[in-house]
Amino acid sequence: MFSFIVRRTGHGLLVLLGVLVLVFLLFNVLPGDPARLAMGQRVNQKSLDIIHKDMGLDEPVYNRFLLYVNDLSPVSIYNESVMGSHIYLDPEKYPHAIRLLTFSSNRALILKFPYLRRSYQSRKRVSDIIMAALPNTAVLAFSAIIIASILGIIMGIIAALFKDSIYDKVSIVLSVLGLAGPSFFTGLIIAWLFGHVLHRFTGVNITGNLFIMDDNGNKILQLKNLILPALTLGIRPLAIIVQLTRNSMLQVMTKDYIRTAFAKGLSLRTVVTRHALKNMLNPVITAISGWFASLIAGAVFVEYIFGWEGIGKNIVDALGTFDMPVIMGIILVTAALFVIINILVDISYGLLDPRIKQV
Repeated sequence: MFSFIVRRTGHGLLVLLGVLVLVFLLFNVLPGDPARLAMGQRVNQKSLDIIHKDMGLDEPVYNRFLLYVNDLSPVSIYNESVMGSHIYLDPEKYPHAIRLLTFSSNRALILKFPYLRRSYQSRKRVSDIIMAALPNTAVLAFSAIIIASILGIIMGIIAALFKDSIYDKVSIVLSVLGLAGPSFFTGLIIAWLFGHVLHRFTGVNITGNLFIMDDNGNKILQLKNLILPALTLGIRPLAIIVQLTRNSMLQVMTKDYIRTAFAKGLSLRTVVTRHALKNMLNPVITAISGWFASLIAGAVFVEYIFGWEGIGKNIVDALGTFDMPVIMGIILVTAALFVIINILVDISYGLLDPRIKQV
């Protein structure tokens, strides 16, 4: 089991390294001056030179990459001799660093939290920006997968029990439409229909956050603002879960132990809840666990449409101002979450089914 965990973790680290290299090259090698794009075309050359030095853009590309990896690595080299003259070596970026080994009087090996740089626009730490927005995205993704799971399993079971009925055919058509519809277009339709046309009946708003501030500065929970974005984000996994549940249930209902249960005189409800349900959920649970990681990464358009203050909306805003550290930081954190969730899912499968360890 230990070798299985090490192998899966190694694969995940290789994926993260590939994402890191790709993201860095994308924003540092392609044509265009990030400083001019971030600060506007009217900035003068003297100011541009200062910005280049402040952003570290006056360094060669390979040196920038090494410095960036050094900032991201939990164990990195810290050069104290120039700590006041270069932004990459600013001691403020390592507030809780632990000295592990001293090479000389001015260089040490330190243990620290990964440093994602600072925003070009707000000068806030990118890690602070992400940590402020990530809980909202996690709540949105979790709510979406819960809605998709409950509705999808119920609809899939009914479709299987009434195979070839009108309901079954309609559920298949709706599932195809749910998969085919772009999230941006679907979100606009749902926002317009339920947040504008039917607002007097639904009571939900097109835009809004999980918390609002009252006149006294206190946070007030607004769960109704979660309904539309969670529904929009959950449409695709809902379509998948309906189809998987239907197909899995149809296979289970042909098994001998199901026929035996019916032969003993058990009702359809008893057979489904006590015998069929627990045996048809394996592929469904697999899909649910995989989709949860995807929803965190796929919430960009949904958050932007509904004004939800999550990492998706932050990355869209950062793209508008070419705030490179924020864009790169969000992509890397999202990729890390995706890899970690998938590693945990793989390990849980390995614990539940020893045959998977051999794959």
